Amino acid sequence: MKQPFVYTMRVRFRDTDMQGHVYFGNYFVFCDEALGAYMRTVGVPWQDMVKSGTDMFYVNANCDYLGSARFEEDVHIETRISRIGTSSFTSSFVIRNERDETLAKASVTSVCVDPESRVKVTVPVALREAVAAFEVARG
Repeated sequence: MKQPFVYTMRVRFRDTDMQGHVYFGNYFVFCDEALGAYMRTVGVPWQDMVKSGTDMFYVNANCDYLGSARFEEDVHIETRISRIGTSSFTSSFVIRNERDETLAKASVTSVCVDPESRVKVTVPVALREAVAAFEVARG
């Protein structure tokens, strides 16, 4: 069975709303943090991509909310780059609580751009290869 990459975060007070649970938009903050950790783990951190001439913009985000997390709870964010196209890639996330209950399922699509011109470019070969090698190694 494939072992997913999981990034764990503790819910901060500022992540919650007046109802006492995580504000809906903050699930995307969690996804952003987890994607950064995933990219560092596969060996292609965002900063290195930019130094090599490729930046990325988020162009689409979706989330299905299935539960809620509260202050001081740990959330475990299963993260993977699930699709790589010509100039974009999609990251998929499953966010669970400490009881392994699914709180949210999300996806974020990023488009690769030239940092100076902001014109669309192809997904770097280094990212493609790193993701492929990482996902194969996980089973």
